[in-house]
Amino acid sequence: MKKKNIKAFLSMVFFITTVTLTAQTTKTEPDETAKAKEWISSLALNDGPKENRLIQIVAMHLTAVKEWHNSHPASTVPAGINPLDGKPLSELHRQIIADSAMPSNVHEDLMNGLRKDLTEEQVALVLDKYTIGKVAFTMKGYQAIVPQMTDAETAAIQKLLEKAREQAVDYKSMKEISAIFEIYKTQAEQYLNNNGRNWRQMYSDYTKKIKAEKEAAKK
Repeated sequence: MKKKNIKAFLSMVFFITTVTLTAQTTKTEPDETAKAKEWISSLALNDGPKENRLIQIVAMHLTAVKEWHNSHPASTVPAGINPLDGKPLSELHRQIIADSAMPSNVHEDLMNGLRKDLTEEQVALVLDKYTIGKVAFTMKGYQAIVPQMTDAETAAIQKLLEKAREQAVDYKSMKEISAIFEIYKTQAEQYLNNNGRNWRQMYSDYTKKIKAEKEAAKK
């Protein structure tokens, strides 16, 4: 009898533990909410109600982007050519086209919500979270490649990269985000060419310099 009671007790404990773990798993917050909490908490606002509003806004946007992306795969865009170069559209191109058709109010709700409670500098910090700091990283690259970069050049390129950042937050994957930045990087390089610089030559000189430095470091 005692052995049977022990077995019955252990079975009950196992059952209760399984139910508890299942309930805990079910209650785990979505990745979008967890990410929103992490990003907003990094601002150290020390204002509970404001933080909660912002977390909800960011989480809703992340969820909307994910759901649109998942329900609009690249296959929903017919295969064709890129009218700019005549080359066939890649799967990435087709996915960007599909995602770019997301209703504009999704983006507007995010930006209006952020700007209601944050300064422009704080809004930029949130957008940097979406794009893993690509504005600063890319600008650092231009400053390394362009000799004696002027204040006017810096301001013009910074503005383009900030446009890229805001547009990129509406895309799901890092490949898409990088592709959006490439659009504005091309514009930045055209700007430099139109204002007395030779981007191709500067880039070539920079790569030769880096290669020479690596070779020298091996000796």
